Amino acid sequence: MRLNSFRAIRPRPDLAAQVAAVPYDVVDRAEAAELARGNPHSFLHVGRSDIDLPDDVDPYDPRIYRQARQALDRLVGRGTLLRDPARGLFLYRQVMDGRAQTGVVGCVHVDDYERDLIRKHEKTRQDKEDDRTRHVLALNANAEPVFLTYRGRPEIDRMVDEVASAPPLYDFTAPDGVRHTVWPAPDPGALVGAFARVPHAYVADGHHRSASAWRAGKELRAKNPSHRGDEEYSWFLAVLFPSDQLRILPYNRVVRDLNGRSGAEVLERLGAVGRLTPAEAPAPDRPGVFCVHLEGRWYRLELDPAGIDRSDPIASLDVSLLQDRVLSPILGIGDPRTDKRIDFVGGIRGTAELERRVRSGDMAIAFSLYPTTLDQLMAVSDAGQVMPPKSTWFEPKLRSGLFVHELT
Repeated sequence: MRLNSFRAIRPRPDLAAQVAAVPYDVVDRAEAAELARGNPHSFLHVGRSDIDLPDDVDPYDPRIYRQARQALDRLVGRGTLLRDPARGLFLYRQVMDGRAQTGVVGCVHVDDYERDLIRKHEKTRQDKEDDRTRHVLALNANAEPVFLTYRGRPEIDRMVDEVASAPPLYDFTAPDGVRHTVWPAPDPGALVGAFARVPHAYVADGHHRSASAWRAGKELRAKNPSHRGDEEYSWFLAVLFPSDQLRILPYNRVVRDLNGRSGAEVLERLGAVGRLTPAEAPAPDRPGVFCVHLEGRWYRLELDPAGIDRSDPIASLDVSLLQDRVLSPILGIGDPRTDKRIDFVGGIRGTAELERRVRSGDMAIAFSLYPTTLDQLMAVSDAGQVMPPKSTWFEPKLRSGLFVHELT
């Protein structure tokens, strides 16, 4: 696959911690506004520009995108963000709970995305694609990188270790306790050559960002009668991490009601699905096991391993097993993408959040799952299939604002 250096727009080193922000899609408007309060340097003014407009402005109003462009121009104009004089690549390390993951920051080609050299495992929503495509075109830039993974290669690991032995460009700890460190790569060509031998990358987090970058590149290509294929708009910003360094957290489920059944009836039906016992812990310890929170108690539901076809990369996922054996037949959740009775809770919030949602009366029942593995993700992608919605939750998230890639 192709990797390309780029002329980065990035923070002044002494302001990096103030600029760096959570991704646009992990906070709502009110949360983003609170995080950016009193911080004019926050990149949330670009990624969630709705926080600087009246509350009644529609999320897809043209003013949202104009405001984002003005915010980016303002950060560059006052020197908060700087344009590098030369093209380059970077390393980006994150450390969370003592675990480190180090990725290479550069640009990947929209044609590699289209040809499935960059493989996907999720469907995207049209409205979210449209939104981010308009955001990219309004900024004339990729404002947030896509989180990609690849099967690690020793030669790349050695190059990364050598670069990371030098003094960093940025090194700060975010309010959530995650440490972020960035180094410039002194020899971008060596990394470009090494990645040319990587057959595939996989979208780990950022399906809407990658689809939108691809769409924006196609739109700009169509407007250029002299298109060659190496123009800046043919590339989009990404961070590539080796898969053996990554961790997927579970994506848990909560359901608003019991589909007209009593708690006792639901428990009886669950007991027919698998072995149901009181749970000693609120999270499963292996695949094929679910923990269920109902009427103030946790239960453990164990499926019969002999009844799971592990050769089927989709049907054998725990999210599929839960949907096919519990959510649909017992609770009547037909399509989790559209059914308003179900909600999804990222594993970073823990099982206490599941208990809170049920205890509040907002939800009637909660399910904690064993996390999808990287091997499962890549097997689904390699098979050209699509995972059920909300199958993976990656932590830590990439901070936005550390790198911006202009398209022209």
